[in-house]
Amino acid sequence: MIDVEYLAAKSLKYKQDVMRMAYRRQSGHLSTAFSQMDILVTLYHGGILKYDPANPRWEGRDRFIMSKGQGGIGLYPILADLGFFPKEELDRFAAPGGILGVHCEDNIPGIEMLTGSLGHGLGLALGKARALRDDGNDAMVVVLTGDGELCEGSNWEAMLNIAHQQLGHLVVIVDHNGGATIGHLDKIDGVNDGPRLDSIVDKFKSFGFLAFPTDGHDIKAMWGRFKVWIERKCPQYAAPVALVCDTVKGKGIKSMEDGSFFPTHYRLPMGADLEKALKNLGMDAVEFKTEVGGENVGY
Repeated sequence: MIDVEYLAAKSLKYKQDVMRMAYRRQSGHLSTAFSQMDILVTLYHGGILKYDPANPRWEGRDRFIMSKGQGGIGLYPILADLGFFPKEELDRFAAPGGILGVHCEDNIPGIEMLTGSLGHGLGLALGKARALRDDGNDAMVVVLTGDGELCEGSNWEAMLNIAHQQLGHLVVIVDHNGGATIGHLDKIDGVNDGPRLDSIVDKFKSFGFLAFPTDGHDIKAMWGRFKVWIERKCPQYAAPVALVCDTVKGKGIKSMEDGSFFPTHYRLPMGADLEKALKNLGMDAVEFKTEVGGENVGY
């Protein structure tokens, strides 16, 4: 079993790292990083993914694809903590001379491919999964998408092919936080009477996936789900897997969670909103201002 308290502490620490990174450069997607953080911590610290920080291109590694490339700021602290690259790179996020951009890029150790133009990750994962099978490599291909990204039709084309190819070593994880760049998914284009992507689990099932819902902030529950698909790597399990993780956009910052700070996709809290956010994360406001440079904080 896993130490849930340890993983929860890791999740909080990484959120604090993300805050410092974002405010140093006044850039990055806080709400996206926070909704996905518990998922990533469970994958990387829960013994789910196979990887080697000393050899990022190790052939035996599982291929993790951050399809929602804007979530890179939430993945970078984990990769640095594991030793994929020096932690000093976090201080150079989105800065000249640094390797970490706002979106994931494949020049970064631990990043499989450039993503950020949404709707491409699943199709690329299909190609990787097919190539691994053809090479006799039993590594998993794990893709993290956002629910807003699933509005892109290219995902559904990829799903048809993935199920047809019976790529049982491919897993799709959906960060189902209900939000997108331009607003809440149940209100996009004037659709106010229900979610635009209702019954995501049923949709995956209709495409031939084994699909399950889970709580994207319940580390123990997620670990149990993830463990199942690790142990199912045998010939009789041919269907790909989809895990739809219900999450909260901006999880950990109350004003983002309850929607009182809006829009949350791009903006960073400032002034009193920032002070409240720092308190939510257990951070000292004066110390934070010194760390990131007072001129950037916006008090």
